Amino acid sequence: MILTVNIGNTHITIAGYEHDTLQFSGRLHSSPAATVDEYAMNLLNLLSLYQVAPERIEGGILGSVVPALTGRVLGALRMFCSARLDNPAQLGAELLCGAVAALEEGPGPLAVISADTAISIMAVNGKQELVGGVILPGPQLSLSALVQKTAQLPQIDLSAPASSSILGKNTSACLQNGFVLGTAGLLDGLAERFQAELGPNIRFYATGNLPRTIREACRTPIEYREYLITDGLYRIWQKNRKG
Repeated sequence: MILTVNIGNTHITIAGYEHDTLQFSGRLHSSPAATVDEYAMNLLNLLSLYQVAPERIEGGILGSVVPALTGRVLGALRMFCSARLDNPAQLGAELLCGAVAALEEGPGPLAVISADTAISIMAVNGKQELVGGVILPGPQLSLSALVQKTAQLPQIDLSAPASSSILGKNTSACLQNGFVLGTAGLLDGLAERFQAELGPNIRFYATGNLPRTIREACRTPIEYREYLITDGLYRIWQKNRKG
């Protein structure tokens, strides 16, 4: 089994692939206070939950956007895994992994939308080159900041759809419309700019915790792939092994 580990600001996603097939996927909280030993225990407990013995792990690959946690998680993996673990410093950002997986479905141009604490969008042109992108606050982060900084605005559930009218009739409905339709409109506006630079046929993929309500409110067609990052990590591990 090949273990893929993606360290994000909010969660660490661990997945196992065997015979080119995803066998399991689970998540741990990204905790800046956790020690190497604590990460090792949490990782072992996760493997045990999915009935995966450490001896089954033939190799692994780790991608990270949180440098402060990279060494600790890598150290934890090496406590119980003697297989080759590809160097994360040579891997790049998680969006690279998403682009690798998306390119398995077809050539560029394409853009990968990865949603965690932030929303990051990375583009690949028609020559299959990473050409850049944008980063902006995620809706959950923006909502949390707004609620914390105001006295009377309530917390809302972003997984609930916006009302049928843009004209919200109460505070909760106004917030729901603002965050669901507002984020969708923001993504549509960015998508238009990506299309202007890379061509009208650019495909958009999304992964991470971008709520379904927001994706469905977008006028831009967006393909959601839950395991896009871990699939990309696995593809990179395969390419490294062949190289």
